[in-house]
Amino acid sequence: MSLNNFFKINFPYGIKSNGKGEWTAFNREYKPLGYTDSSKEVSDKDFIYCKYKNMSDTILTKLGNTNGAIEKANNKIVKVFFYNDDTNPSNFNRQDLYKKYFEKLEILSKLKV
Repeated sequence: MSLNNFFKINFPYGIKSNGKGEWTAFNREYKPLGYTDSSKEVSDKDFIYCKYKNMSDTILTKLGNTNGAIEKANNKIVKVFFYNDDTNPSNFNRQDLYKKYFEKLEILSKLKV
């Protein structure tokens, strides 16, 4: 998929854990935010991870509140998607989808490191 707009390139498609309790955001191409070269492989070392206080399964579940939005490994949440093709605000330009998306970012914005 070719990233073609500011939303898909610079806004989080989701977040993932490195297994050490640290999290990072990724764009629609599963690359670091702002990254546009979809043909180039990106190492996990290219992501910046942070440990957030109060990050919990409850919060992660609120962020990934659609079917299939949460991935687990060893019974731990390791990846959360904020939207899918049917709920992508930039595809449909629907205010209700933008509202739901930005409510998720608001939850994240309140977490401290």
